[in-house]
Amino acid sequence: MTALVLREDRDGLAILTLNRPDKLNALNLAMFRELRAHIEALATDDAIGCVVLRGAGRCFCAGNDLGGIAAGGDAPPPGWQSETLRMLETLPRPVVAAVHGHCYTGALEVALAADFILAADDAKFGDTHAKWSLTPVWGMSQRLPRRVGVATAKRMMFTADTILADEALRIGLAEFVVPAADFDAEIEALARRLLAGSTFTQAAAKRLLDATDGMGLDEGLRHEWSKSEGRGPDSAERIAAFARR
Repeated sequence: MTALVLREDRDGLAILTLNRPDKLNALNLAMFRELRAHIEALATDDAIGCVVLRGAGRCFCAGNDLGGIAAGGDAPPPGWQSETLRMLETLPRPVVAAVHGHCYTGALEVALAADFILAADDAKFGDTHAKWSLTPVWGMSQRLPRRVGVATAKRMMFTADTILADEALRIGLAEFVVPAADFDAEIEALARRLLAGSTFTQAAAKRLLDATDGMGLDEGLRHEWSKSEGRGPDSAERIAAFARR
């Protein structure tokens, strides 16, 4: 049976690929189970310094499998998908959503759980909950306004408009937009830049940002210095290497 989420490791980089290309990688429960298993494994894999999540075939992901919703069937416990995406979000290493083609609704909720989005110039984003009379339960109402601001999040959520790659960059939804023809090379180049950094610092920074989200400035500043994790185990080596240049 073909895996619904593939994992490929390359010199410290783990690439997770949503793998239902015949269904535009639409998210169903089986795919979520495989994604969660990979996330659980990555949480304790010290050999991995960067994770990229992408889609096979024509697009990143067209969203939740509406056919599966219509058919009913087994349902996970309430909040299970949201919990899974929180696990992805809190992995102690950089996580990049590499988006090409469609990225709608549930797919956007998955991408927003990454630290940032690298978009191909053919990427299309949208929140279509309002189109189907559904309400978000995977994190859209929390992560989207934190990424793009409340007013822009409302515009996207109320109108179900499609956001093209250049606008995604302008509003802060995506951090990078690259030519679709160079997508694979740009993913690799970004991953190598991230892998060159200290995994200790990156993990500590993620914990700081998460812990202080929503704090006032003074409270956040106190948290930063009082909870500092200090220097990483490779700090002296990195500084010495710089001094030798």
